[in-house]
Amino acid sequence: MDWDDEDWSSLYKLVTSLTFLCSLCVTLLVAKIHGNIFTLWFGWAPVIVLNGYQAVKDGMTMYPEDVSGRLVSPFFRAMAKGKGIMLATGHTWKQQRRFALRTLRNLGLGKRGLEHCVQEEAHYLVAFFASMKGKPLDPSFPLVHSVSNVICAVVFGHRFSREDETLHELIRATEHLFKFGGSFIHHLYEIFPWLMCRLPGPHKKALSCYEVLSSFTRREIRMHTERGIPDEPQDFIDFYLAHIEKSKDEPRSTYNEDNMVYSINDLFLGGSETTSTTLIWGLLYMVTNPDVQEKVQRELDAVLGPSQLICYEDRKELPYTNAVVHEVQRFSNIISVGMPRVCVRNTTLLGFPLKKGTIVLPNIASSLYDPEQWETPRQFNPGHFLDKDGNFVSQEAFLPFSVGHRVCLGEHLARTELFIFFASLLRAFTFRLPEGVTKISTEPILGGTLQPHPYRLCAIPR
Repeated sequence: MDWDDEDWSSLYKLVTSLTFLCSLCVTLLVAKIHGNIFTLWFGWAPVIVLNGYQAVKDGMTMYPEDVSGRLVSPFFRAMAKGKGIMLATGHTWKQQRRFALRTLRNLGLGKRGLEHCVQEEAHYLVAFFASMKGKPLDPSFPLVHSVSNVICAVVFGHRFSREDETLHELIRATEHLFKFGGSFIHHLYEIFPWLMCRLPGPHKKALSCYEVLSSFTRREIRMHTERGIPDEPQDFIDFYLAHIEKSKDEPRSTYNEDNMVYSINDLFLGGSETTSTTLIWGLLYMVTNPDVQEKVQRELDAVLGPSQLICYEDRKELPYTNAVVHEVQRFSNIISVGMPRVCVRNTTLLGFPLKKGTIVLPNIASSLYDPEQWETPRQFNPGHFLDKDGNFVSQEAFLPFSVGHRVCLGEHLARTELFIFFASLLRAFTFRLPEGVTKISTEPILGGTLQPHPYRLCAIPR
């Protein structure tokens, strides 16, 4: 029998959901019996699991350099070849990450320049929702489009219109990659790479989707090269091309076109999928918690003028709105467990000696749901981030961007986008279920990120 992509997709969605539930139950059970640091064997490989906020935080920050390696598994090696930032390790990772952080700051990360770009996309997003005139819509594409355009402006120097087929293709490729990540077929590839690379299936489609991103990035680089490097670089590619030229005589330089392509892919994937998915969850929670939505709107109306540009600084005057954004991140827990680390040298982890090469898995979800840190960990409750007087309170166990040397390098941009997009939408619209729809699922779909089931809502102008 010949199976098409839809057949494979239906099979691995079913199996991966079961796998996720089983692994979650096993982790919780083992932690209850053996404590918050224990070993699980995945085939022939021992994995040290850190469970709970204290174990995750101490394990990742006590000797952060020692656990800064990345497990480059067979599938990810086939995909990114150990290059770039997210899936690189050692000297390559250090150079690429350091350069990316410095360049993002040069391009306005943490400053008003990049914030203006977010505000502009928020304006286009609100205009699109308004054009629907309260009719039911799936919010996922407009949210992904707006968030993706921010990172496109940073990396490529331009944005895409909503009708641009190129961006549609990039978004489809990105969505497929994240849906494939963590799936049953993905796990099979990691266990039997010599077999799976010879068989058809969703893994072939995922690799081709990554190549779609790489091909587009190479075209953008070629266009930048043809027009020449400007005296004042305007985007990430300009800065990288200039740095290749500057470091060409350095013997250990990793600055070349391949690492540029894979670093840009990492920025695009990390800068579009996670933030947009969090916003999709955020609107879903507003529909299912209308009292929370109403309270956010009352605060926005009391503090902001109707046409005032929303800034990230406004969060200090909007404690409840800020708390809701944080609670959306905590409760949706879109990264689930987190990416494995590898010990780059012999070290000690929470009193246990570990050899170089040992895999360490910080269970980020266990920190976000730690019953010792959160009053109602399994409930959506903005009060987790408020004191008795209604003031915003940061929580140490809030680790959605991970912790240690591998913390998300786009954390500040993501925080800025989440606050400005969310506040802009809630100020302009009230979100409700379409007429006749009374129930909506809040259970996640497992993938590279935890996605909500597709849903439709109505954005009613206020």
